[in-house]
Amino acid sequence: MKKLFIFIFFLISSNICASEIKLEKIVDSLDKPWSLSFIDEENIIFTEKSGKLYNLNLKNKKISEIKHNLKVLEVGQGGLLDVLYDKRQVYISYSENRGDWKTSTSVAKGEFNKKNIIFKNIFQANPPIDSGYHFGSRLVIKNEHLYVTAGERGKGMIAQDAKKHPGSIIRLNLDGSIPKDNPKFKNKKDWLPEIYQIGVRNPQGMALSPFDNKIYMTNHGARGGDWFGTANYGENYGWKILGWGGTNYSGSKIGPKWKPGFTKAIKYWVPSIAVSAMTIYKGDKFSEWNGDALITSLKDKSLRKIKFNDNKFISEEIIFKGKIGRIRDIKIQKETGELYMFSDKGELWRMSK
Repeated sequence: MKKLFIFIFFLISSNICASEIKLEKIVDSLDKPWSLSFIDEENIIFTEKSGKLYNLNLKNKKISEIKHNLKVLEVGQGGLLDVLYDKRQVYISYSENRGDWKTSTSVAKGEFNKKNIIFKNIFQANPPIDSGYHFGSRLVIKNEHLYVTAGERGKGMIAQDAKKHPGSIIRLNLDGSIPKDNPKFKNKKDWLPEIYQIGVRNPQGMALSPFDNKIYMTNHGARGGDWFGTANYGENYGWKILGWGGTNYSGSKIGPKWKPGFTKAIKYWVPSIAVSAMTIYKGDKFSEWNGDALITSLKDKSLRKIKFNDNKFISEEIIFKGKIGRIRDIKIQKETGELYMFSDKGELWRMSK
């Protein structure tokens, strides 16, 4: 009876939260927007996958293009991808044109300017690969280090080769130099010096928790096997030895969901929801969600809330589904606690209550 009461209470609470949520379209008619970052309370910088960079004033909705010098090749899932504003510096990830249709997940840095930003590359995922798949590309700053998700470009077992960057989490100093305490200099002598963790497929979401100072991320599986977990020093998520519950697109088995010796995710999705961006919520607007992960998806067009504790999954709640299209990015406006989301329909949405 006690368990039944708790379950009924959870459902009632969920319904109340859902009824209070307000979704407001801020702008539309954008060309494949991919990522946004707050400059201040009223202004954001955002990318379009096709290669353009913009400033948007949220108050008057004025959009102005920011010129740049990046050699972006939009191919398949690649293009101008994540953007991160921090202390007047702009970090950006993109599919860099390396010649002969080969590209890499590359990261550049430049000083913010509303009209023109001159970027300088600080990282290239090598080797460059002729593929339009799985760039990863999310960026997070923690303790003066920059973390980068580098997808495995559809090449499977390359994610187990720590002599190559694709399929790994990268850790750099903010100027692009290599931290002296990276795994290579501790207990992973055969790893490339930039690599922090290996064995990922296509990590499309990453965020720093303001509660425990851990980095959390989401990863696309194949046909199933999406997951939500943590970035861990010197560890291995197991792709493509592990399938995380998914299968190849042909239907053939990849490998076990998990086995000892590999990093275990907090939450898996089978079938796939096509997991994308994420954040760990902290704010006053939805204070009851503080410490929870908010995770977006492309396939079922949902926003999901994951409650967890000490890397243990507790519950999952679908906040909404199918209201704004495929959700590409989600960010919190710190001053208000409101949420901003890009949809693949070329729209920016604000969520409040």
